[in-house]
Amino acid sequence: MDEAQRLSGLIGEIYDAAVEPSLWFDVLGKAAEFVGGVSATLFSKDASRKNGQVHYDDGRIDPHYKQLYFEKYVKLDLATTGHYFAEIGEPVATADLIPYEEFLQSRFYLEWARPQALVDFVSAVLDKSATSIALFGVFRHERDGIVDDEARRRMRLLVPHIRRAVLIGRLIDLKSAEAAAFADTFDGLGAGMLLVDKAGRIVHANTAAHSLLASGDVLGASDGRLVANDDEAGRTLRDIFSSASQGDTAIGIRGISVPLVDREGSHYVAHVLPLTSGARRRTGISYAAAAALFVQRAELQTTSPPELIAKHYRLTPTELRVLLAIVEVGGVPEVAGALGVADTTVKTHLGRVYEKTGTSRQADLVKLVAGFSSPLSA
Repeated sequence: MDEAQRLSGLIGEIYDAAVEPSLWFDVLGKAAEFVGGVSATLFSKDASRKNGQVHYDDGRIDPHYKQLYFEKYVKLDLATTGHYFAEIGEPVATADLIPYEEFLQSRFYLEWARPQALVDFVSAVLDKSATSIALFGVFRHERDGIVDDEARRRMRLLVPHIRRAVLIGRLIDLKSAEAAAFADTFDGLGAGMLLVDKAGRIVHANTAAHSLLASGDVLGASDGRLVANDDEAGRTLRDIFSSASQGDTAIGIRGISVPLVDREGSHYVAHVLPLTSGARRRTGISYAAAAALFVQRAELQTTSPPELIAKHYRLTPTELRVLLAIVEVGGVPEVAGALGVADTTVKTHLGRVYEKTGTSRQADLVKLVAGFSSPLSA
């Protein structure tokens, strides 16, 4: 099977997982193999709680090490600090966040990654808030080598579809819904949901969507067709609906999150799920529907405190990592021990942080971070 066929089949399974979460186990295993790794996972990290959670994985990481990561190493794996200001959807390898030689000296690598023969991790941010990030990532084994251009290229092919599936799955959360009651389940959603054909004709709308249509502030209907108040958003949606009728791959990466604005200037966001094949086609939905459109009011997007600090002072990921480690862990010896690097290495990075922030003492750095309302100082 060539790459195009593998990708097409995998994209279809990714969208099926948005409807049936139990499919993520197999989907992530295939995603890992496609990218060129040993295991893949969907997980989140929360800076305010100083913890994280695996939402779905392929079961290929030893349960002991998975538990150990969140019990002990999630605080030491400060390389992921860089994810808080990484571009959404862009593949990021370990060396993009921390000098690779420093990574090889860290406790996280020596005590957690090396015993499993893991040498790298390529990931992408799917969504982020002020204090948390959701990611898709693939572990690289010794036999895979460190992340290369080919792995990044393949990540870019998958990430937009995984992001769409995760965002929609978070809205519908159909963990135990009966397939025959699919449409009825949608009726209980807080988000507006409409089923449309390839021409944008409305096949079904849930209660929340009927309210949106009745108000006409964001979306409306004309001769049975869905229309948006914003002309550009309307054209984007029509193009996506038409593409969705041609198959999962045809929808491409367009319109993962289509912005909508009502007449008063309030912001909404729409996600489109193709319904042309796979488990989505076996849900009891009328075969006239080419896509499901989910619409909800957009949450206020706030910048995370680490991201604000890094941008304000133009800190590199490594410098930000050391700054937050000083706040979280303590002095230079403690940070060096936690990260598994020499005191001199920490002092070098710390000196640059002092210079960029205009401070001269560790206590000043604690106050600086507190001033940005960082949850790490709470």
